[in-house]
This record gives sequence, structure tokens and C-alpha cells, in this order.
Amino acid sequence: MNIARSRRSLVPLLLLGWLWLHAGAVTGAECENPAMLRISIIPSGDLKKDMLAHQPLVQELRAALGIPVEIYVPPSYGAVVEGLLSGAIQLARLGPASYVAAKKADPQLTAFASFEHKANAYQQAGAFYHSLLIVRADSGIGNIAAVRGKRLALVDPQSTSGALIPRHVFARQAGQPLESYFGQIGYTGSHVQSVSRVLDGRADAAFVGSVNLAAAITDPAAMQKVRVIWRSQAFPLDPFVYRGQLCEGLKKKIRSVFLKGDGARQAAVLENIDGVRFVPISDQDYQAVRDIY
Repeated sequence: MNIARSRRSLVPLLLLGWLWLHAGAVTGAECENPAMLRISIIPSGDLKKDMLAHQPLVQELRAALGIPVEIYVPPSYGAVVEGLLSGAIQLARLGPASYVAAKKADPQLTAFASFEHKANAYQQAGAFYHSLLIVRADSGIGNIAAVRGKRLALVDPQSTSGALIPRHVFARQAGQPLESYFGQIGYTGSHVQSVSRVLDGRADAAFVGSVNLAAAITDPAAMQKVRVIWRSQAFPLDPFVYRGQLCEGLKKKIRSVFLKGDGARQAAVLENIDGVRFVPISDQDYQAVRDIY
């Protein structure tokens, strides 16, 4: 067999298949009813901890949907978004900014639930959080003027509190871009890593989420080592989203797990994420995030 000729003959067939699938997605002729549901969450820093924290949710989904459910924790925010857009992932917990970006790429993506967070040392209870600029308490840096020219740690380009708010809200208040205000900027990949770099002296300051900071520092003695020198306005917490292309019956069952369930598994996952209750949300709840782009 002529291998080159065989490969050339496959091209039209592959293109025809892609067009057929694309046309089906556009016209909505068939909804998606996967034999296995894949759920993903944006990384916070400890992948094993993230997996364990959401296991009760995975178990609840398996029981409610009657199909296998797998959880996947990728190395970056962008990997979660790409998985949703490609259909490799059907359900995910995104950050507010990564949701806005994903929604722009796929208007069918649907945010349906978030959660109210317990009060902690850095914020009151509620379905919101803040972006915080932190430094070591013994650094001698007491305000944002003193951090000018210092080394800054950001989380991920698609992190709301760890990149988006700093670049658009803090920078506007400072009157110049972050690259001009700080002497050096680097991405750490997670809130936990950003906090660690401040504590061990590899960074002079870091932007992190108030919820993430509370999760990363639970020891009262360690809390005394961190100083907050800037706080943003309140922004909505992470949305849980699913692909809009899923069949309606499947979407209804998923929503019920979050918004109607009150069993031990739901209580367990809420406890793991320091949540009080799941709450319904819509795309409009994230307009404040969309407005700062």
C-alpha cells in the first residue's frame, strides 16, 4: 500500500467528520450524554488535597447520575478551560476570571452554582472574596508606597485575585502598570506557592485571594507573619459550571446534587472547602469581573 496516498485519502474523510460534528454542535441536533462524566477544578497548590476535598462531591455525582465520574486536577487554570471547551471535561469549578474567559469562547457554558464561605481571619462570611496584597510582617513594608520596586508574585495569568484584579484594579489605583510599579514580577502557579514565596523571602509581596490565604495559613502563629497592605472590593466566589451542550436531563441531575442535596456527602465537601451552603448563580453574577477586563 502507498502510505502517502493512504494518508492523503484520509484527509477528506477526517475533514468531513469534523464538519459533521461541528454542524451537530451548532444546530443542537443532538445533546451530549457522556458515558462518563469528568469534573475538574482549578489548582490551588496542593493537588492531592484538592482531589481529596472534592471526593465526596464525586461520590454524590456518581450516585445521582448513575455513571462513572472522574476528577482531574490539571497543572494550570488554562488547562481546565481548554478541557471544557474541547469537551474532554463536562463539569468544572473555575475561578471567576477563567469562567468569564471560557464563557466568551463558548457562550453555551453555564454557571449554575457557587457557595457561601465561612468567615475567616481575612474576610466575612458570604459568597464573595477579596484580592489581597500581602507582605511579611517583619519586612518593614507597611503600605503600597513602600512596596514600589519590590519583587512581586502573581498566581496565574487567568487567576482573578492573583492576576486580573491586580493588573486592572490595583494598577489603576496605583496609576501605572504592575511592570512599572514593581521591580520584578513572576508567576507561581498557585496561591499556596505565592504565600510560600513571601514567607520564605523569595518574593517581597504577593496578590492572593482572601479565601486562599485563610486556607494556606491556619496556624495563628503563622498568621502573625503576614501583613495585608491592600484589599480589593468584594468579588463573587468560584462558579461551578457545566457544558451547555449536555442533555437537559443530565444538567438537571447535576444541579440537584449541588442545590437540592443535603446529605452527608454534600456536608463533607462543604466542610472541606470551608463552605456553608451551595447557592444558585447565573452569568450575570460575574458581570463585575467581566467589567474590569
